[in-house]
Amino acid sequence: MKDKRILYVSSEVVPYLPETEISSMSFEAPRLVNQQGGQIRIFMPRYGNINERRHQLHEVIRLSGINLVINDLDMPLIIKVASIPKERIQVYFIDNDEYFKRKATLTDEDGNLFADNDERAIFFAKGVIETVKKLNWSPDVIHVHGWLASLLPIYLKEYYKDEPLFTESKIVTSVYNQSFNNTLNKDMFNKVKFDNLNEDSIKVLEEPSYVNLMKVAIDYSDALIVGSEDIPKELETYLKASNKPVLEYKSKDEFGEAYKTFFNTSVLS
Repeated sequence: MKDKRILYVSSEVVPYLPETEISSMSFEAPRLVNQQGGQIRIFMPRYGNINERRHQLHEVIRLSGINLVINDLDMPLIIKVASIPKERIQVYFIDNDEYFKRKATLTDEDGNLFADNDERAIFFAKGVIETVKKLNWSPDVIHVHGWLASLLPIYLKEYYKDEPLFTESKIVTSVYNQSFNNTLNKDMFNKVKFDNLNEDSIKVLEEPSYVNLMKVAIDYSDALIVGSEDIPKELETYLKASNKPVLEYKSKDEFGEAYKTFFNTSVLS
C-alpha cells in the first residue's frame, strides 16, 4: 500500500466515539495503511457529543464557508480537523449547526432515529466530496464505512461524475451488521431525487431501510468487504449477485494481510 492514497469515509471512528465494529475498523484500517507508507485521509461527522476541547478539534477556515444545497435549502459547511494522538493521523470532521450540534449521534435518548438522518447523510456525502476537492487530493481508493456514509458512492458516480479528481478512484464499501430498525424519513427518495440522481437506481429508497440504503451503496461500489461476521441475509444474497469483488469477513486480528492483498489484487489491479 506504499504511496497509495486512501480516503476513509466513516460514520464513526475511535477515539472520538465509543468502540464498535465500525468505529474500530475505521481506525485500524487507516492505521495499517499509514504504517505501510500509504497516504490517508479520514472523514467523519462532527457529532455534538464529540468533546472538541479534549480531542483538540479546530476549524479549518480555508476549507469551510461553502454552502451545500440539501432539498433546495442552503446549508453551511464547516470543516474541523484533529490528530489522533501518537498515530500522526489527521481526521477531518464534517460539521453544520443544524445537523450535528445536538449532543447525540444518530438517535435521541429514547433510541429513536433523528427525523433528519436522511438529510444528514446527503450533507455528509456532499461535504466530504467538496472538501476533498478543496484539498485537491485525488484518492486511489475511497473506503466507506457505516450507513450514514452510504450515499457517498452514488453521489460520487452520479452527481460528481464529471469531477476529474475522482476519475481513477475506486470505491470500496464495507457492509456491517450495525443497522437500524424501521426506516429513515420516507421523503428521502424525493430529497435525493432533487439532485437529479438516476431515478431507477434510487427507487429502492422509497423505503429507506438499512438494507435498501446499503443496496444503493453496493450498486455504486467497485468492490465490497463483509465487515461483520453476520450481516442481513438479504444483503448476503445481494453481495453474491453483484458480480463484484467481495472480501469475506476477517476479524480485527487477521484483517491486515487480507485487506492488503484484496486492495492490491482486486481493487487497484
